[in-house]
Amino acid sequence: MSFPERYHPAVSAALSSIDFGALRHVYFVACGGSLSIMHPAKFMLDQHSSLPSDVFNAAEFVARAPKRLGPDTLVVLCSMTGTTKETTAAAKFAKEKGASTIGLTVEPESPLGTAVDYPVKFEAPYTTGVPIDAKDSNYSAIYQIVIGIAAATGGEDLRESLIGSLYNLQAAIDRAQETYAPLWDRYAEHFAKQDVIYTMASGASYGAAYSFAICVLMEMQWINSQAIHSNEFFHGPFEVLDETRCFVLMKGIDSTRALDERADEFLHRFGKAENILVLDAAKLDLSGIDERFQGNVVPLIFFDTLWRFIYKVADFRQQVMLDGRRYMKKLTDY
Repeated sequence: MSFPERYHPAVSAALSSIDFGALRHVYFVACGGSLSIMHPAKFMLDQHSSLPSDVFNAAEFVARAPKRLGPDTLVVLCSMTGTTKETTAAAKFAKEKGASTIGLTVEPESPLGTAVDYPVKFEAPYTTGVPIDAKDSNYSAIYQIVIGIAAATGGEDLRESLIGSLYNLQAAIDRAQETYAPLWDRYAEHFAKQDVIYTMASGASYGAAYSFAICVLMEMQWINSQAIHSNEFFHGPFEVLDETRCFVLMKGIDSTRALDERADEFLHRFGKAENILVLDAAKLDLSGIDERFQGNVVPLIFFDTLWRFIYKVADFRQQVMLDGRRYMKKLTDY
């Protein structure tokens, strides 16, 4: 199976080595922020392939030990630094069961990179501080894996369309920064005063809401948070809503948009507009991105642009971002 010239070379090499005729299941495995990209990856695979898949926290993947795991399965893992011990253990566990393993990391020579069959390098500005092009991100790499799998297992071959879209993604992110900038000015100071901020989304964007809640609001600003699925909101969590509660709602443009619209209407019906920050993907200029992938790239745009917002919040709170963490990267004995 040949791959487009602009495909990530490590992804092309990995997928060219897998026996797709025998492949029966895919597992997406990681922790924390890396786990958040597995949700949109599964969403995309469900859209374009009949191949079944699951998303697992790495430690639970090993503890649960799915009976389905074996030589006819592919396990896709991710750890930004490649040093996440649970994810490395999951890679080793999967290989012991005979599964093929692909590991996404910024450091191919890291423990995860050396534990998997096929390491795939991506770039990440959040740890280096160096801006990147979105086509080199973890989202880009895992989407190339997913669409490659779909093409190899009987789905429509959309690899060229995906690559073209990914090469136009950074420009769309830059335009989104301008679109959302007035929101940052309007909400940053008020949100900086909050002890609790909930995040909401559905579909491809749920992972972005999850990551923003646990890895940004809680990890870096010590603001209590919870990622709430836009439909699950109506099955219990909506009882916390009043005119004082703050929410970040990510309204996507994939097939689940109606779920976000329902949540948006309810939030504004019983909440207060100044406490409800809505990022609406329908307002974005996504020129150059294939319509079939626009809903899939939106979560990366949401998360990338929210980093600018959270730095404004951090300035008002006088709370340092990465270096201000108490435990993350400071302790090793847990």
